[in-house]
Amino acid sequence: MSMRRRTLIVDDHPVMALATKMVLEQIEHIEVVAIAASGKACLELNELYKPDLIMLDYNLPDQFGSVVAKQIKKNSPGTHIIIFTGIDVTDIYNQLITIGVSGILSKDSNERAIQNMIRCILDDCTMIPLALYRGMQLTTSLPTQDTLLTKDEIHIMTLLVRGATQEQIAHEIFVSKRSVDNYLKKIYNKLSVKSRIQAIEKFVQSNYYVEADKS
Repeated sequence: MSMRRRTLIVDDHPVMALATKMVLEQIEHIEVVAIAASGKACLELNELYKPDLIMLDYNLPDQFGSVVAKQIKKNSPGTHIIIFTGIDVTDIYNQLITIGVSGILSKDSNERAIQNMIRCILDDCTMIPLALYRGMQLTTSLPTQDTLLTKDEIHIMTLLVRGATQEQIAHEIFVSKRSVDNYLKKIYNKLSVKSRIQAIEKFVQSNYYVEADKS
């Protein structure tokens, strides 16, 4: 008798979560054991069910999917994680690979693509969209301890992680929006990134964020 593959779906949109469940349950040997709507619930259900596979939304209400994936892979390195997202995560593909996710899939994918991804992963392979594969250049881009951010820059990045707009940041630190733009350019340069999402990813994996989060 073939082993059932316990699967956990993590998505805060109930309709999308149920649709994903229906697609996955058409795959032989897949058993959806639970659905979580937040990163916290995902971690709790992961401990409870010890799933073989997790379909993990990137943009969760309480945490980024990458942060959740990193915690899971630390404690359960054999768990397959698919980042299943409605936003473009091309800029952080390398970070996700470094964390150890098994696949990255757009929510715009059709049923066959989703099922093919699952089957590939269960065979210890993965699947990459051709458009991404053709433009792919793998580099090491994780933050280093040599990156020096000032106190103001750390404060700005902390606000950015919490979802503040540039206008809100300007109001918070009593400067103009243009000054915030200049701050962000300097921060991006220090972190060796080109976009907001790359900067956030590097910052939340750094000691700066850990220390700021405690304060």
